Amino acid sequence: MAGRMVAGTAALSAVAAANLVRPASALAGGAGSAATAGTPDPTGLPGSAGIDQVLPVPTMLTGLLPGRGLRRGSTVNVLPHRSARLGATSLLLALLAEASRAGLWCAVVGVPALGVTAAAELGIALDRLALVPNPGPDWPAVVAALIDGVDVVVVAAPAAVTAQVTGRLAARARQRGCVLVPCGRWDAPDVTLQVVNGRWEGLGPGRGRLRRREMVVSARGRGALNRPREIRIWLPGGPPPAAAAPTGGITRRARRAELTLVRRG
Repeated sequence: MAGRMVAGTAALSAVAAANLVRPASALAGGAGSAATAGTPDPTGLPGSAGIDQVLPVPTMLTGLLPGRGLRRGSTVNVLPHRSARLGATSLLLALLAEASRAGLWCAVVGVPALGVTAAAELGIALDRLALVPNPGPDWPAVVAALIDGVDVVVVAAPAAVTAQVTGRLAARARQRGCVLVPCGRWDAPDVTLQVVNGRWEGLGPGRGRLRRREMVVSARGRGALNRPREIRIWLPGGPPPAAAAPTGGITRRARRAELTLVRRG
């Protein structure tokens, strides 16, 4: 990890000098540290010298990934639902959460509408999350620079990306030990995760508020993932608690009966 950071310092300095990188803690209005109060210092990006070959993910996602986590040097492609285009951002943030908690640095490129509050609620450390909302037409160079010094790099791929570009970035991630997580069509990833179904929980008849999202996610790829697999996940915070049984043996109908207004004749 330390070696990757030294190799990437010059490139990251160029990205920072172009005012492309924004620390998520500043966007969230948090205090942050002195190094993240403005443009982050690329020489201090990683907060950890972790060298684990598999980065942790939330327990609910371990069954989707070889080695039960994000393998360094791999490319994990995230796709939204085919028709509704739902859930991809939530799934991306969930993938980053455990690595961020473990003290590793993450970067998100090309997602200007990323919900920083939602990221924090899922457990992502905002002072170790670098954002490049609008990388411009030279986005591959920005992603390559971040690969050199960040543990996990998420990139929203444009509609048309050539196989030459995807292959070059994937090869760089393998060399540097970074996990590359493109969102959108991407040639030959190691793993593809796709939201195949989803719904919100919390709304009642005419009232309520959105509390959590249920999603069905499929995984396919090489080796053990030749045969696609699916799991059901809830974000944030896991499945909803079971409905509580009525207390004191009094049913809802009985309670309503107790409150019935009797008019005088």
